[in-house]
Amino acid sequence: MRIDFEDYFALTQLYADYAAIVDSGKYDLWPDFFTDDCIYRLQPRENYERGFPLATLSFTSKGMLKDRVYGIQETLFHDPYYQRHIVGSPVVRKADAERLECEANYAVFRTKLSDASTVFNVGRYIDTIVRTPAGLKFASRQCIYDSEMIPNSIIYPI
Repeated sequence: MRIDFEDYFALTQLYADYAAIVDSGKYDLWPDFFTDDCIYRLQPRENYERGFPLATLSFTSKGMLKDRVYGIQETLFHDPYYQRHIVGSPVVRKADAERLECEANYAVFRTKLSDASTVFNVGRYIDTIVRTPAGLKFASRQCIYDSEMIPNSIIYPI
């Protein structure tokens, strides 16, 4: 099934709004992009391609995302930094009346307060997006990063 311009515009707006929210530091709004029974995973490409389940982060509900936000805002101690997402145009792999299966490449840059910006994380999103009364929402977002090496901690959403 092909999607029309209005649906594709809503899809690209979802991707742009997601990046804008996490880049702005409004993490309390991050879970609103997901369904209640969502999946959010950050996983190295090698594990994904080999079918290995090990992931750097793995959350299986909106409640778990809210817990992560609480941790970011209230309990985690870390050297603060800014993130900036560059997200490619989503490619629709499959679509029906209720859901879209999409992929998009991403690059995340990190800027520490006293350092130059660096490439932080690069990969692709593999998403299942569903239509809800509130608009498009992620039922599943897998952030499959290319490098086997990552910084010692990933605090903020990718």
